[in-house]
Amino acid sequence: MAKIDDVARLAKVSKGTVSNVFSQKRPTSNEVRERVMSVSRQLNYVPNHTARSLVTKKTMAIGLTIPHGSFFFSAFHTQFINGVILEAASYGYRVLLDIIPVHEVKTPFLTSYPIDGAVVMRPTANDERITLMHMGQIPFVTVGHVMNENIEHSTSVDNDNAQMMSNICAYLVGKGHRDIMFLNANEHMTVSIDRRASFVEAMKEHGLDVEEHMIHHKPELNSSEYMDYGYEETMDILGKQQKKVTAIIADDDRTAFSVLNAVKDLNLSVPGDVSIFVICGDNSMMVQSNPSLTSMDLQPSELGAQSVRLLMHQLGVLQGEYEENIIVEGKIIERNSVSTIGSDEDRE
Repeated sequence: MAKIDDVARLAKVSKGTVSNVFSQKRPTSNEVRERVMSVSRQLNYVPNHTARSLVTKKTMAIGLTIPHGSFFFSAFHTQFINGVILEAASYGYRVLLDIIPVHEVKTPFLTSYPIDGAVVMRPTANDERITLMHMGQIPFVTVGHVMNENIEHSTSVDNDNAQMMSNICAYLVGKGHRDIMFLNANEHMTVSIDRRASFVEAMKEHGLDVEEHMIHHKPELNSSEYMDYGYEETMDILGKQQKKVTAIIADDDRTAFSVLNAVKDLNLSVPGDVSIFVICGDNSMMVQSNPSLTSMDLQPSELGAQSVRLLMHQLGVLQGEYEENIIVEGKIIERNSVSTIGSDEDRE
């Protein structure tokens, strides 16, 4: 096993600097930090205090890491967290909720967390949290699949995004919609990458090509545009560019409400002129909206509970055979925001 001396020598820094990078007791420059982390990954170096803690004792606590921006938790987050806490409590575990500011993820600190394992929400491509947990041999489960280089196998819980997008497109196309705009999640999230590819493929299966202007991605969490995502996109495509759009797939309920405001400001109606389908929404809010919003129930509480069960299996609390990747079914809930339209001839 590599030692701190090995990392220091190859990174051309002192042992104290290597220690500071992982403990963050003293600040280090980004260049030095990245060099030390790169060498650590190359040598598969694990800080002694982490290895010793994992081997000698259990904290009876698990971590739940959630990056955030300037927003309140959605109903999805709340229901997911409830599922995690209730399931963890049934095994005698506490949950350390780690709300990480976007772009300020100080991942070396994760190696000293007082936890036995972690559940990671909103994984991104080459997620640094995942890299460090993998390197530090900290058991973890992701909600969404991992797209990190050099990590071939990982444990995850997710919805079947390919099947889900196929079902949504089939539902909308079945109601006569051919011009569908997709307001996707942030482009760096693995779930967004999956859903974009699945959307394009599903439309292709129905003989429909997707033009570039019909797919958009949610801004960064800490950006000023995040809260109003959906409004400007709708105003631009339907209003300014006058593109033909009969249905819009919104990533979440906040996006859908922004779309509703834009449609109203364009003197159009839902679902008369434009239909709206919500992927991730609060069922109680979907019903109260006018019109009530057709949506996909992603079963967030079940996602949370299943992620804890997989983590408990990794920790040896649960015995037996478990799938490495568990899929939780998403279900379409029909309401009033999607209408059936006729052929192109009927609409012209």
